[in-house]
Amino acid sequence: MYVFLVDDDQDDRELFEEVIKGIDDSIDLLMFKNALELMEYLNREDISLPQIIFLDLNMPLISGTESLKQIRSNPRFMDISIAIYSTSSLEKDIEETFVNGANIYITKPNDFSILKKTIKNVLNINWQYFGSGMDRKNFFYHV
Repeated sequence: MYVFLVDDDQDDRELFEEVIKGIDDSIDLLMFKNALELMEYLNREDISLPQIIFLDLNMPLISGTESLKQIRSNPRFMDISIAIYSTSSLEKDIEETFVNGANIYITKPNDFSILKKTIKNVLNINWQYFGSGMDRKNFFYHV
């Protein structure tokens, strides 16, 4: 599995990397410190696209919401699942990302074991089938 994380917080990136290694060390993780780096990378023709992108919302340069819109506007990226991964639990953020095509919304848990369980569960979703039954009720993930 090929996974991207976009998060401007270095501690959050390191914690996420630790979680991924603890789940399955065969997962290829590529991390970006902002959405501008992500978009520059995605727009290259010589790359393998990820199965899922974990996207923080509150970042400098390009917000996670704007990045989500850019990704969803490009047909080349339509098969990429996008998990919003944010500290925000504001209803407006959840609604906006749902409307703009994210697959799931996760608030960053403070507890390592809950974080690991959450990421593992999200990685194990069969997105091909999950998306067809998706609605607002199953969009916001909580343990």
